[in-house]
Amino acid sequence: MARLKKVLIVGGGTAGWLAACYLAKAVNAVDPQAVQVHLVESPDIGLLGVGEATFPSIRGTLSAIGLDERRFLVGATATYKQGIHYRHWVRPPGAPGADHFFHPFNAPSQRPGGPELLPYWLLGAAPPGMPFADAVSMQATLVDHARGPRRFKDPDYQGPMNHAFHFDAACFARVLAEHGQETLGVTRHVATVERTELDEHGAIARVVTKELGELTADLYVDCTGLRGLLIGNVMQSPFRSRADVLFANRAVAMQVPYERQDAPIPSYTISTAQEAGWIWDIGLQQRRGVGYVYSARHTSDERAEEVFRHYLGPVAEGLKAMHIKFETGYRPEHWRKNCVAVGLAGGFVEPLESTGIALIELATYLLSHLLPGDTDDMERAARHYNAMMVARYDRIIDFIKMHYCLSHRRDSPFWIDNADPASIPQTLQDKLALWKHRPPHRLDFVSDLEMFLVSSWQYVLYGMEFRTDLSAMRSAYPRVDEARQEFHNIQRAAAQALQDLPDHRMLVEQMCRDHHERAGTSTAAA
Repeated sequence: MARLKKVLIVGGGTAGWLAACYLAKAVNAVDPQAVQVHLVESPDIGLLGVGEATFPSIRGTLSAIGLDERRFLVGATATYKQGIHYRHWVRPPGAPGADHFFHPFNAPSQRPGGPELLPYWLLGAAPPGMPFADAVSMQATLVDHARGPRRFKDPDYQGPMNHAFHFDAACFARVLAEHGQETLGVTRHVATVERTELDEHGAIARVVTKELGELTADLYVDCTGLRGLLIGNVMQSPFRSRADVLFANRAVAMQVPYERQDAPIPSYTISTAQEAGWIWDIGLQQRRGVGYVYSARHTSDERAEEVFRHYLGPVAEGLKAMHIKFETGYRPEHWRKNCVAVGLAGGFVEPLESTGIALIELATYLLSHLLPGDTDDMERAARHYNAMMVARYDRIIDFIKMHYCLSHRRDSPFWIDNADPASIPQTLQDKLALWKHRPPHRLDFVSDLEMFLVSSWQYVLYGMEFRTDLSAMRSAYPRVDEARQEFHNIQRAAAQALQDLPDHRMLVEQMCRDHHERAGTSTAAA
């Protein structure tokens, strides 16, 4: 029985360094030398920093690894994110009806002992025409007025409003690398892996680098991105495509400046539907990260860039766009023998709801929990890990597909094909059928397997104008007057919160200034 003593992470970037930091912190909490965490990354592979959006779980992760929030904001050029603002998803531009909806991170308000508000919103007890998110949460009002989710005095990663972050992924990786080496004892190797050698049992025996020769470990974590250098090329773990459900497989992206230096920074991701996909628009401290995610089956690369530049307008003149290829899907075996995939090496789902880094977090949590005390337990740990990861991917894909298949748009082949029942997983079809006569409930979901809580399903479902007919059950909801008062109270609380929470840009700039004052550096030097 051989004790597991060393983990080697192959590949840097967000996946590699987030995994390294979390593993180093989690497995060495008691004994700093319990498990050595090493990372090898190539000097020849650059990092993309277009603009990355995250999930609220990132706050717990950054807090767990002990990364100071102000240092993080400065180093990653980060801003706050309180949800996703969807434009033209329900219907095309110019069509009658609402042209946007908001998916906030705050759960619907639920006063202890008070009525659940969703059924009463469905029965018309909220102010006429008020969207679900606006009726049950003050967060929509706050972001419309450019407020941040926390106050300057709040402790790290805490605040009145649930939130995540936007940041430059390349800068974020550098902050994690510094923190991992300086604080958590991660050993970094700068070298290019040329080949991998297996032992007599088909497990990885060593990786051989160009600059440093052989590197060995008990467990190898593949963070080499879409290449899947170890898990795919060496361990031959197959990739299961879900392109039959989610059609987008290309992106064209660009970094663009603000029109003026003091421009407001939205504290949400903007997602604007287009003829063959959608455009993300993320505000960082000094620039925007923008990209068009589209289906190559429904448009050409040239047409996609034309649509993208039209969206950006004059600010994009003279700037070069990056073109990226991908495919939605995952490896049913993320963990095979002594090799575990984390991040894009294990799978990819288009970034509509910012699941990329959240899946890295999940993989790392699972790995730290299942990390075997000895190498003989690898197979049992792998089975559990693989089952959990596959379940998460399938549920995420259902949730993303719901955005597309509920759209009323029929203005292009892309939207027509997304409404085809043949492209909708049976699991999602069953949920939607149930919700025609009752709203989604937490008992519809297995919490440990879900990325998205029931509130997220509700926000998107009713933001997309799904119809749930409760007329036959009206007598089951007698607390109409209480519900009306609750809707009124939420609007009143939102007005008060506007006075309490700071402007988003001012909050970010103040947090960054405070970091520089503490560190004795200037903003210019940074």
